[in-house]
Amino acid sequence: MNSAIQRSIFRWIHIVFSIPILGYIYSPFEKLPGYAFPTRYIFFPGMVLSGLWMWKGHVVRRLLSKRSA
Repeated sequence: MNSAIQRSIFRWIHIVFSIPILGYIYSPFEKLPGYAFPTRYIFFPGMVLSGLWMWKGHVVRRLLSKRSA
């Protein structure tokens, strides 16, 4: 898989995981308890990890390639 395809996949993961967070922020107060668990423990960490991977993934890949050699 080349880097352009990988970047596109992580970008879409980031976008898709941010949509429920926006729904959580702008939903009525009565519906917040239903959205709280998945937003806090699934969507937010997924969005953060995909954003970090897009930002500093090249450093992680470089460290892993040096370690395995």
